Amino acid sequence: MDKVVSSAATAVADIPSGASLAVGGFGLCGIPSVLIQALHQTSATNLEVISNNCGVDDWGLGILLRDKRIRRIIASYVGENKEFARQYLEGELEVELTPQGTLAEKLRAGGAGIAAFYTATGVGTQIAEGGMPWRYAEDGSVALASPTKETRDFDFGGTTKPYVLEEAIVADYGLVRAAKGDRHGNLVFNQSARNFNPLCAMSAKVTIAEVEELVDPGEINPDDVHLPGIYVHRVVQLTPEQATDKRIEKTTTKGGN
Repeated sequence: MDKVVSSAATAVADIPSGASLAVGGFGLCGIPSVLIQALHQTSATNLEVISNNCGVDDWGLGILLRDKRIRRIIASYVGENKEFARQYLEGELEVELTPQGTLAEKLRAGGAGIAAFYTATGVGTQIAEGGMPWRYAEDGSVALASPTKETRDFDFGGTTKPYVLEEAIVADYGLVRAAKGDRHGNLVFNQSARNFNPLCAMSAKVTIAEVEELVDPGEINPDDVHLPGIYVHRVVQLTPEQATDKRIEKTTTKGGN
């Protein structure tokens, strides 16, 4: 089945207001910037975003955040996005901060058909006990806090200790970026871009992938496929200019001795 669509605009045209989006990438590495830009050109608003972070002020998910198009974010950290922090602290944005490994597993579980799982991460903290601020009021008080989660003791590896129940995430749409993909949707990711992109693709009901290099079926060695095409519904081929247009979140230099 040929899953290639003509443009990023066509690929995201049916994403409605209020949709939940699982968006791949790690910092600014491997983010589906072209699909995000195309979505920014639509009228979709009131979005719920699940992503490791929220880009920076003028790139990636940051452009949707800047224009108040995102209602709620599930993420593991704020990163370098000052607007993300401002909206959260001033009560304009609902944020569910989630441990990074837990977030990854919640997405993977959603794609694997696992409704929930137990993990030791977060036991004894507000993650399990509740009270984590999800949304602030204008006066700085907590308007909405996280609920208490179920915990249970398990004998694991010869040690009995408590674990907290975490529910899987299933998103309406997944937006991901791959270094290479074929027309059937089989994808290959480059190094750190493999963080979260496959998981976001797995968790979504409809996954859209932008690919830097498009090849015909059979040109990718099956052993090299990081994500099988069964998880991908639409493929967008990037232009050479789009494929090389990437940002660096933080540049550091090393001086001589």
